Amino acid sequence: MTYVDGFVAAVPTANKQAYIKHAETSAALFKEFGALSIVECWGDDIPEGKLNSLHTAVMRKEDETVVFSWVTWPDKATRDAGWEKLMADPRMQPDVNPMPFDGSRLIFGGFEMIVNA
Repeated sequence: MTYVDGFVAAVPTANKQAYIKHAETSAALFKEFGALSIVECWGDDIPEGKLNSLHTAVMRKEDETVVFSWVTWPDKATRDAGWEKLMADPRMQPDVNPMPFDGSRLIFGGFEMIVNA
């Protein structure tokens, strides 16, 4: 069954091009290691919530934009093996492919797809 990794992060708005470069490099590696697709979205219309929101979830600062991304995998086993290879790959090291945002505020998780309409 298809498996999805989802991500939400706050990226300094000034780093948009650096983020795109980071995302394109990472996407190629995800695909190399078995991912079916990678989608990266730059926040455009994200309302502030009264109780909670994407802004508060990632502790977005005034000069940051929320990004929402997901990676689809054929199944969880492929995802687990892909992540292991990805984390060990020297092309993902910070000196080669630096994250242009504060990774400590990245929210992520793995999900079993239950509806795909």
